Amino acid sequence: MQADNRAMPDALALFPLQQVLFPGGTLRLRIFEPRYLDLIKRCAEQGLPFGVVALIEGSEVREREAEGEGFKRERFHTVGTLAHLVEAETAQPGLMHLQARGGQRFELRSSDRLPHGLWVGDAALLDEDRAVPVPRDLQRLVLLLQNLVHTLELGGSAAQLPIQPPYDWDDCGWLSNRWAELLPLACAERQRLMALDNPLLRLELVADQLEALGISEA
Repeated sequence: MQADNRAMPDALALFPLQQVLFPGGTLRLRIFEPRYLDLIKRCAEQGLPFGVVALIEGSEVREREAEGEGFKRERFHTVGTLAHLVEAETAQPGLMHLQARGGQRFELRSSDRLPHGLWVGDAALLDEDRAVPVPRDLQRLVLLLQNLVHTLELGGSAAQLPIQPPYDWDDCGWLSNRWAELLPLACAERQRLMALDNPLLRLELVADQLEALGISEA
């Protein structure tokens, strides 16, 4: 499926995080900074997505320089994922809990930080993963994940599971994304996997990671 740049806001509001959001993934956040409380309120009112980008430098919460003048530098990757609000709940004044779902990937052409600290960017949507069936030699990854999801369902609330339906077990892109979320990977490695345009290659790299961890049989 080709990207439709008409779906992008003129200035995409960005949420730099120390994690990577994959298409189809679930994002849960606790929000208390004014710049993000205002962002989520506007997204909820206008039905807009925001963009999640993984930090290279800096913190999720704005930090002042040691001398007290200005804020520490924030740098982030240029390939990110749209986040569509599923629910946003105000727990108390100044504190919000939200759940969002990963949408289409995008690439930033430029970005700018507004006076109150919110980042916005000029972004273009990237093509969605093409549909590629899971090959026979990687079918074990389907069984492994199905068994893991079943175990998690037995141990807790379905609504809180890291993997949420709809499930697409026979699609390389969906399967590789779910494994990439669950594996104990560094943020930079997750980013590399998310940014790959080839879903089969992504799944093959996930299989290598599972083998390195000694996880190969369902």
